[in-house]
Amino acid sequence: MEENKKSTAAAPVGGEKKEERKSFVEQIIEKDLAEGKNHGRLQTRFPPEPNGYLHIGHAKAIAMDFGAAKKYGGICNLRFDDTNPVKEDTEYFESIESDIRWLGYEWANIYYASDYFQELWDFAVWLIRQGRAYVDEQSAEEIARQKGTTTQPGTNSPYRDRPVEENLRLFELMNSGKAQPGTYVLRAKIDMAHPNMLFRDPLLYRVMNIPHIRTGNKWNAYPMYDFTHGQSDYLEGVTHSLCTLEFVEHRPLYDLFVTWMKEYKGDTEDIEDNRPRQTEFNKLNLSYTLMSKRNLLALVNEHLVSGWDDPRMPTICGFRRRGYSPESIVKFIDKIGYTTYDALNEMELLESVVRDDLNSRATRVSAVLNPVKVVITNYPEGKTELLTAINNPENEAEGTHTVEFGRELWIERDDFMKEAEKKFMRLAPGKEVRLKNAYIIKCDEEHPYDEDADGNVTAIYCTYDPESRSGLPGSNRKIKGKTLHWVGCHDAVKAEVRLYDRLWKVENPRDELAAIREAQQCDAVTAMKQIINPDCLQVLSECYVEPFAAKMKPGQYLQFQRIGYFMADPDTTDQHPVFNKTVGLKDTWAKKARN
Repeated sequence: MEENKKSTAAAPVGGEKKEERKSFVEQIIEKDLAEGKNHGRLQTRFPPEPNGYLHIGHAKAIAMDFGAAKKYGGICNLRFDDTNPVKEDTEYFESIESDIRWLGYEWANIYYASDYFQELWDFAVWLIRQGRAYVDEQSAEEIARQKGTTTQPGTNSPYRDRPVEENLRLFELMNSGKAQPGTYVLRAKIDMAHPNMLFRDPLLYRVMNIPHIRTGNKWNAYPMYDFTHGQSDYLEGVTHSLCTLEFVEHRPLYDLFVTWMKEYKGDTEDIEDNRPRQTEFNKLNLSYTLMSKRNLLALVNEHLVSGWDDPRMPTICGFRRRGYSPESIVKFIDKIGYTTYDALNEMELLESVVRDDLNSRATRVSAVLNPVKVVITNYPEGKTELLTAINNPENEAEGTHTVEFGRELWIERDDFMKEAEKKFMRLAPGKEVRLKNAYIIKCDEEHPYDEDADGNVTAIYCTYDPESRSGLPGSNRKIKGKTLHWVGCHDAVKAEVRLYDRLWKVENPRDELAAIREAQQCDAVTAMKQIINPDCLQVLSECYVEPFAAKMKPGQYLQFQRIGYFMADPDTTDQHPVFNKTVGLKDTWAKKARN
């Protein structure tokens, strides 16, 4: 396949703007519009199957379907592909709508494949009458064997030439509720020797005898995906059917069924200029990520994660709960682009985009995850003072808030060392550091700390320089030590912090999972348990945050200074704040993976 062609504009000169980079999909759309295809209309659709929650791979399709429609003055509809009542649930319909809106998109209309069940049934009856479809009574195994191979033609079904009236009678039986699943299927009569095996008399309908979430007991025979998709596009007026690369081989069948549908409807317009056009682009594949809905559902059902919105899941709601912004996901999709070949994108690239995005929008707060107490011996007991903290240095309009400074503080245990190495620029006996928004402090040399029987430091003793407070003339005094974050002991709020890492310990869990299952002949859950990262979640229950941070709610982006980006979890309460780590301030995973 050809690589996506990108704009090769020259570097901008003077005040000239760099030419906008357009994906190959956008180039196709622009060409079709310029040529007046479909009367100059643009209409796309996003057609999810409501059998699970959307994941980040769907976000790429959403960004293209909705984004292209918006960019070129068209419309995008949401259409639920609800042709398999076995797996569908109201919960999934609602979650899909919520996720699309969270990403920043809105549909023109909501449709359902089930809206067209009667139309598709009547179309199938027409095909039978035309001699283009027949009811087959062979088993699924017999039909599979009969189709041949990529190098050998298939053989005709013994039922291929049964009379039209008998096919009509059996087709009605398929929907009567009296036929058992697996006993009958309706097949298109095309070409059992066709080089594209999808043309070898594909299935159009199967018997299921299961009530539908929208149509109830009206239907017992349900249309197959290939028979539903293109016709639904045609009936809705879709001009551009955008999908992923696995549907490249389906495109000729898609076009054939649309052609037949136009004939059935008596549509005499030039088919080359007036039809939905299928265009395929690459999926969004991420390292250390598994995006099969079937496997994600298994993770949820087996309680290997806390639910579809577990922050370790690649679901859109999982990323939302973890603290990703919708803008960062869309920026990442734009960065990797759309091509005609599949590739594995690095998780580090996604995290880099998220980090850059949150840097501009996150409110800065203080939190200490592994606390040790600092006592400032020359600071008056009982005294506190209000200091000013900037909410977001990237945006002055977000203002400031106050923090209370007192005699006793919490700092990170890693910010202190009993015997400092030469390059250790944090707190140690005799060393000075600056406290963020506050004073310079110096660790005592005669009595620098207390420790317990196991040698763990329980308190650090320091003095402060009263003239060194941020904003005073003495604050310009230069010291070798770093600036440390802190939380006042007197008003600190105890919090739970959840540190998330990769759910999988292998770069390509999809291939690894398949290899384990083949080698051990085991089920997916057994295989998944072998490659789940045991360190994918660490819960810290003895953390402290400043009161301002404790009031934050889910949906508000935070930077725990010097630590990373975080967001309050829906589990948080006024009495028990809970925070999820979104991403660190720096990429530490690449170094860890190399080691």
